[in-house]
Amino acid sequence: MSIIDYSVSDSRARRAARRVGLVVKKSRWRKGTNDNHGEFMLTDPMRNIIVAGPRFNMTAEEVVEFCENETNRPFPIASV
Repeated sequence: MSIIDYSVSDSRARRAARRVGLVVKKSRWRKGTNDNHGEFMLTDPMRNIIVAGPRFNMTAEEVVEFCENETNRPFPIASV
């Protein structure tokens, strides 16, 4: 994948999360540490909790898939 492909998939993940009221955080720390896999985390800004990817271990495609699938959520997400 080129740099442009990464930015397109990153933007797609951010848009998918925004549609369901979540925020995507991308790790800026060094990849490969125990608590950081260098990818994405989904958070709920209204409750200030991590919804998925607590170790920054979600790819952009996984973020999009998670946001499109309503049954993955253990609780309803507050609408903004």
